[in-house]
Amino acid sequence: MTPGYSSAVKTITISQLAEWCDGKLLQGRPADVCASVSTDSRTLGEGSVFVALKGERFDGHDFIKTAAERRAGVLVASQLTAETVRFPGAIVHVRDTLVALQMLAWRYRQFRKDVFVVGVTGSSGKTSTKDLLAAVLSRRHQVNATKGNLNNHIGLPLTVLATDLTDTCGVWEMGMNHPGEIEVLAEIAAPDAAVITNIGVAHIEHMESREAIALEKGMLIESIRPDGVVVLPAADDFASSLRARSQAPVLTVGINAGEVRAENLRQGGPGMLFDLVSDHGRVSVELPLIGEHMVVNALLASAIALHQGISGEEIAAGLSGVQIAGGRLQRKTTGGLTLIDDTYNANPDSMRAALATLSTLECRGRRIALLGRMAELGEHAESAHRDIGRAAAAAGLSLVLTVGDEAALIAEAAASAGTESLSFGDHEEAAAWLKSEASRDDLILLKGSRSAAMEKIIEALR
Repeated sequence: MTPGYSSAVKTITISQLAEWCDGKLLQGRPADVCASVSTDSRTLGEGSVFVALKGERFDGHDFIKTAAERRAGVLVASQLTAETVRFPGAIVHVRDTLVALQMLAWRYRQFRKDVFVVGVTGSSGKTSTKDLLAAVLSRRHQVNATKGNLNNHIGLPLTVLATDLTDTCGVWEMGMNHPGEIEVLAEIAAPDAAVITNIGVAHIEHMESREAIALEKGMLIESIRPDGVVVLPAADDFASSLRARSQAPVLTVGINAGEVRAENLRQGGPGMLFDLVSDHGRVSVELPLIGEHMVVNALLASAIALHQGISGEEIAAGLSGVQIAGGRLQRKTTGGLTLIDDTYNANPDSMRAALATLSTLECRGRRIALLGRMAELGEHAESAHRDIGRAAAAAGLSLVLTVGDEAALIAEAAASAGTESLSFGDHEEAAAWLKSEASRDDLILLKGSRSAAMEKIIEALR
């Protein structure tokens, strides 16, 4: 089965699909309506459109028979093989299936220009900010928000195509790790508003410098029309240069800084308490998430909502009930131990934010960081891991633990800075140590890049 994604489109006919894909309808009933669009043979249902993408390690044309067995209604293909011509449903022939998918999404977005779209990018915090945006904008809108990691050159088009006729707002993530990608995604999405969470060093392996990352992320800002809005974190090093690239009004947010700001910030119960302050007034917010960086993410969302005419009270209600995707600074008790699960991903900026959060949380025992490697750092990998070790020591943690050879550099640097540290070869060894040595009064942060799979430790503790 070919890797891919799926999305729902129930508003266009097969003839429209062929036209929008710049394809040729070889067979099928032109007036039939498309049920959904998928690039994954495993997600096909009756009447679905199967776009046979071809990648370096897979070819969707190899799964046309599977698509037919799952009663897909339309095949979009670039190769007219014997299996293709035996497909019983409609067939749209195109020169390149990826280009066809992207063209389809672009034209569908033009068809749905009535939808208010927020594009979200940044080196870290995109998904949490997307979830926060959806929470506050849903007070007035029916929101189509990015699901999972559908934020790349395949996922973003499918997210666009998932816009139903009843949706009035889209909150769409835009990820990148190579130059030129954000400009393409912004053209497809045609956003009305842009949110940049930060400019960090994620994906620096392919981008060489933070300046290059800022240049790429800023392409989203340049896509916003003068009647739109751009929201930036006031404390970001690149806020001024990013602002200069905007033809739309710019709002900045921050802790005691910016046009939309958090004042009187403090911990409270399971999250953070603060006053949301802007030209629209002051309102108390109870955010069920931990960490100052999560508060900044909430402010980014709040600024968009205020610009959309949503009241501070409605925003506070939306933030109080937000539920973010798993593995992002979530407190949980597993195997009798108190964990801060931040295992979804990691880069140097999000590592520092998580360590700072751990250092401020109430704890009757030890504050322990259990960390895995950070990926996509290229020639900066060794220095970045050592920097995190020094940051962990500076945060005053009781103990730094690591898993794997590359992450061992973190423990080595932390130990050199005077913090007790241990390195483990694998997840099982780390979990066994926690079971025997950690106490229920300890507070344990788990974090690493996706490739580090730190969630395996939580599974082992269960």
